[in-house]
Amino acid sequence: MSSVLQNFDPLALGEQLRSAHAVTRPLMLDVIDKACRRFPSLGQSERTARLTRLIDAEAWADAALALLELELPLWQVRRIAYDEGEWYCALSRERELPDWLESSVEGRHSDLALALLSAFAEVQALTAKATRPSVPSVRQTASPLYEPVNCDHFG
Repeated sequence: MSSVLQNFDPLALGEQLRSAHAVTRPLMLDVIDKACRRFPSLGQSERTARLTRLIDAEAWADAALALLELELPLWQVRRIAYDEGEWYCALSRERELPDWLESSVEGRHSDLALALLSAFAEVQALTAKATRPSVPSVRQTASPLYEPVNCDHFG
């Protein structure tokens, strides 16, 4: 796991985004600091420069979409909807699958950029939990009901 995500607290970030009324520069930089591992990458200099320009211009929804593109290249926006004063944003790895077949991650907020960032934080929380070693692990202790049996017949 990257050193950035070792201190990542998805519950605290999610609460911070839910309690915010609008995106601000300090909030966006805090999200990048807490949940982003690709942003400081030298190989992504064009994309990070674009994101920095969007933050400087306070184009928060565009900045959130650029952050999604940079940090979650395998995820896509599946749905953005506005209903009864709230924006709903769904992210998915397989956008073309029907809703009932694909599980998507959703974020919601009265502000579009915060709904996008909430969905982003949810995906980051899922991927931080789902870290898998490159080599499968073997269970170290046997079940108490396990008893080795010799199947050779020496008769």
